[in-house]
Amino acid sequence: MLRKFLSLAIICAAIFICNNACAETQWFWLDSNDKYSKYFDPDSVMIKKKVVTDDGREVAIEIEAWTKTTYSYEGAAETIKNYGIQNILPDPKSLNYSLALLRVNPQNRTLQYIREDFYNANHQVVWSKEEGRVKEITSRSFDEEFYCAIVDEVFRLGERDRKRASRQERWLDLWTYTDGEGNTINLTADTTTMRLKGTNLILWEWQVKKDASDKTVEIRFVKKSVNLTQGTEVIKGGQMWTPTNSWQELMDEYDGAYRMIRSDEPDYKGLVRLRAYVKNNSNWVTRYSLD
Repeated sequence: MLRKFLSLAIICAAIFICNNACAETQWFWLDSNDKYSKYFDPDSVMIKKKVVTDDGREVAIEIEAWTKTTYSYEGAAETIKNYGIQNILPDPKSLNYSLALLRVNPQNRTLQYIREDFYNANHQVVWSKEEGRVKEITSRSFDEEFYCAIVDEVFRLGERDRKRASRQERWLDLWTYTDGEGNTINLTADTTTMRLKGTNLILWEWQVKKDASDKTVEIRFVKKSVNLTQGTEVIKGGQMWTPTNSWQELMDEYDGAYRMIRSDEPDYKGLVRLRAYVKNNSNWVTRYSLD
């Protein structure tokens, strides 16, 4: 009985300390809109794992930090729907804010929610979740601000600046092509996602197709690996949008195999621009490299 009492006392003390620490945290504001406000705690950022490279550099490969998200009524409703917990929190008014412990891997540009606690206006936990899936951060990610702030706290190489930069600074125009039917296709690359692994450049691209009346008929959001030396590329994942089907998973017609980029196709112009970008921005594309 005494042992059970002591265990219970220790657990209660730990909860008390955690709640007090959260109450005293100086949250740094990152971003706000009509649904969400996002914050993180710079003092909580910790390097959990690092490696020593062959040339003697110590590089962080796993970083953790605490973040906070506050919700409007619409943001709470959307969050409850996205998590599928309408039966647990049927009233969006019961969700006020959440605290989350995030784990970041800068080499693969991934983020994982290790723990999330959702609170009402009285600072009571109304739902919790642990060990969320690992996901890659892109321009479509809700968590992009969190990722950039956490990585910048360790490396200070301008992730947030690049994320918030003008279109000309963040996005690289690769090519524009008009086909025989009057459709115009434009391809741009997100420089924030670029990372060089050997001779392969990993990046995300937006491809927008408009008809002759300037109406958008297709959008492709694609992750690629481009071998800059061999002049080949492979689709690693992505989604495709059409007015009829909205967003759907993009199917790779080459089944994961690299394809040669021919000199007579629009993608070759993009290859030339990517080669030039990497040459002129080598520090950026290798910023967290272990090579």
